[in-house]
Amino acid sequence: MNFFAQQERARRHTRRMLILFLLAVACIVGAIDLVLLVAFGAIGNRHHYYGHGVGMAGPVMFWASVLVLAVIFLASLYRISQLRGGGGTVARQLGAVRVDAASQDFAHRRLHNVVEEMAIASGVPVPEIYVLEDEPGINAFAAGFTPSDAAIAVTRGCLDKLTRDELQGVIAHEFSHVLNGDMRLNIRLMGVLFGILVIGILGRKIVENTGRSRDSGSVVAFGVAIFAIGYIGVFFGRLIKAGISRQREYLADASAVQFTRQTDGIVGALKKIGALAAGSTLGSSEKEEVAHMLFGDGVGYSALFATHPPLHTRIKALDPRFDPQEFAAIAAAWSQPVAVGEAEGAEVSIAGFAPAAASPRVRAQPAAALPAAGATIALDAAAITARGGAPSGADLASAGAIRAALPEPLRAAAYAVDGAPQLIFALSLDAGADTRAQQLRIVEKYCGLTVRAGVEQLAAALPQLHPLQRLPLAQLAFPALRRVPRPQLQTFLIVLNQLVQADGEVRIEEYCLAKLIGVQVVDALDPSRARPNGTAKLPACAAELADLFAVVAEYGADNAADAQRAYLLGLQEVLADAVPPYAERKEWTLALDRALPKLDRLAPAGKELLVRGLVKAIGADGVVTVVEAELLRTICAALHCPLPPLLEQAPAA
Repeated sequence: MNFFAQQERARRHTRRMLILFLLAVACIVGAIDLVLLVAFGAIGNRHHYYGHGVGMAGPVMFWASVLVLAVIFLASLYRISQLRGGGGTVARQLGAVRVDAASQDFAHRRLHNVVEEMAIASGVPVPEIYVLEDEPGINAFAAGFTPSDAAIAVTRGCLDKLTRDELQGVIAHEFSHVLNGDMRLNIRLMGVLFGILVIGILGRKIVENTGRSRDSGSVVAFGVAIFAIGYIGVFFGRLIKAGISRQREYLADASAVQFTRQTDGIVGALKKIGALAAGSTLGSSEKEEVAHMLFGDGVGYSALFATHPPLHTRIKALDPRFDPQEFAAIAAAWSQPVAVGEAEGAEVSIAGFAPAAASPRVRAQPAAALPAAGATIALDAAAITARGGAPSGADLASAGAIRAALPEPLRAAAYAVDGAPQLIFALSLDAGADTRAQQLRIVEKYCGLTVRAGVEQLAAALPQLHPLQRLPLAQLAFPALRRVPRPQLQTFLIVLNQLVQADGEVRIEEYCLAKLIGVQVVDALDPSRARPNGTAKLPACAAELADLFAVVAEYGADNAADAQRAYLLGLQEVLADAVPPYAERKEWTLALDRALPKLDRLAPAGKELLVRGLVKAIGADGVVTVVEAELLRTICAALHCPLPPLLEQAPAA
């Protein structure tokens, strides 16, 4: 699944959505004008001046059209503004409850573990995690504008009925929507469609709030007509969601298999939806609005408006040997679920229930090992580019190894709202005593003695940390950082930048951490304004490309000649013959800060070539260290092209 191609596909779907939206608006306005024309014609006919009555309709129709357009677009803008807070806003509106990372509930902890491993393997911040506690059906969704404001929600049915492998398959499906740009399209669709649905809502309100007097008949008739016209909006709304959503579900299912390295998980979840009485249906009154972003059909639409392919078709695409009679066997086995201790050898759900008839366990995947801190990594430009936004089962195993080896005090700090900023500060501290003392004074000046003490305590545990765990630890801390009040978050960014620049010499590890956190915090502060992709072309960014490739080439080279060779090797992949001459960048941090924002506005095809060129430049000398690999991942994160940890080709420690 090519990440860059999927990003381009999401952009095409956005344009298609807007065209269909404008068509729906035109139909609604035309229908209202037709009602007015008929009404004025009837009035004129009743009073024997038909032509005059129709003539009066013209100005009224014009102003009615203006009013309808204003109502539709203002309603859409209003709904879009409501959703500006990102994915968590959508989850909370459906009544979902946020899962605390420190929760002692076993099912919640397992859910958190699965989502964290997926996030680390994908190279994105850990999303907020929610549970729809009152929903017994098996369903889930991802919502948000960017990975930095994403939220993933699952139903209680997922926890009660799915095994860990099955839940992992469902979450992998949702991560596909997070990475491929589907999530951003989904939340925009919610805002846009509200505008064309609001006409029907207004018509219903007119009918409900009009009295039963003799003179109210015409008002009621008008309300009924408006309500009926509103169903044009309902029709188009459902048609738009169906047309955009169906094919994406096949792609997300296939991505989930690639991600988890097995089909049993997601296929098992789909089979349970088909077999169990609750299915995937939601009871929430808001289910219509989120139908297009759910894992399974939560509403029960007819074939014309179905937002998901038929269930048996989805299963057959993943498991050609599927027999629909399996539904009956699964239903019988789960008719009387039993506690874990009573089902010897059975597959157990996340919440600890198992079918009465034991089923064989799925063999666990072997854990990956972290490479030695000074190991070199083999990089292949085409292979690494293909993995961007499309992690594999090997990446998931690597993420499990990284997460499992994290020291517990650091993990606990990452989960706490007051501990997460302290952890990031601790990761930014210099090894030198003088510089560290200066940095701690900065922390004390802005945040107080208590925070300084917390930073020093966490810093004592950092020697246990592997270099490949620094950025994943920051990913784990991000949900807690998102809950820090905005003024404190702005102070946090100021302090972080001062810590990095305290000694006047910025180390690459410091820069990577500060850049990663800075990009993600800015996205999360105003997610609706974030633009993961743009329309800029590579030749228009030649100066910025020269800055970026010069810095990357210089970092990994022993001398100017090697740096120039790496620069040319990488940049020729991007600009072919129009390569600017090489020149050393003395102030490399300023060069990167100047280049990355503009390069982030490149179109997806340009970003694909850029990432391939960066891999070639970094690997020009045939030796790529762990720190260089993390620099590549940080640059890609700043370009909204997430890369998984690059460790499976390195020798294990």
